[in-house]
Amino acid sequence: MAPQADAARRPRAGAPQLRLIRPSRRPSRSSPSQPGIPNAVIGILVFLGAETMLFAGLVSAYIVLRAGTVAWPPPDQPRLPTAVTAVNTLILLCSGWTMWRAQRAVRGDAVADLRRWLAVTAGLGGVFLVVQGSEWVRLLRYGLTVASGIYGGTFYALIGCHGLHVLGGLVVLLAVLRGAVHGRYTARNHGAVTASQLYWLFVVGVWPVLYVLLYLA
Repeated sequence: MAPQADAARRPRAGAPQLRLIRPSRRPSRSSPSQPGIPNAVIGILVFLGAETMLFAGLVSAYIVLRAGTVAWPPPDQPRLPTAVTAVNTLILLCSGWTMWRAQRAVRGDAVADLRRWLAVTAGLGGVFLVVQGSEWVRLLRYGLTVASGIYGGTFYALIGCHGLHVLGGLVVLLAVLRGAVHGRYTARNHGAVTASQLYWLFVVGVWPVLYVLLYLA
């Protein structure tokens, strides 16, 4: 019986033989690679590093000049509009929240929401600039100019520099909004939206520091 059992276990000639195929441990070369950090984001991070040093230098110079002055602000200079600027500060802070909503919308491929929140952010930024501009005109009429001493010079240097950054941010936002209208951004490709968000949040974050330092302190 043993020889017959062994003969039954042997594969017949010409019969197909099954082989176990072990899975390869090497990763497939055809698998898609994970997306890296967009060049626009890297560029804006480097730029914001330089801008941080710029504002830090301006604020440091303002503190040093103020510490060396007996009366600040000088008695013959007009007082700054703290109440109106406080409301304007809230407007700019709200624009930071709407910009965050725009970034959240593009990550969810909600193109319509992206366009809406970008438009709201640009509108709030425009309102901030208009209010600040009107207050600057009033201060100029009251006699607070760049040539009116250290007080006026440092005020317009800091506030004017920030205003230029807000204006530049509005130009960037409008360019990104135009791209969103043409459907250029998706959940996987929105580097420009992220870069504009980082820049705008930087502009929004700098302003409360300037407001407390120049208007309240």
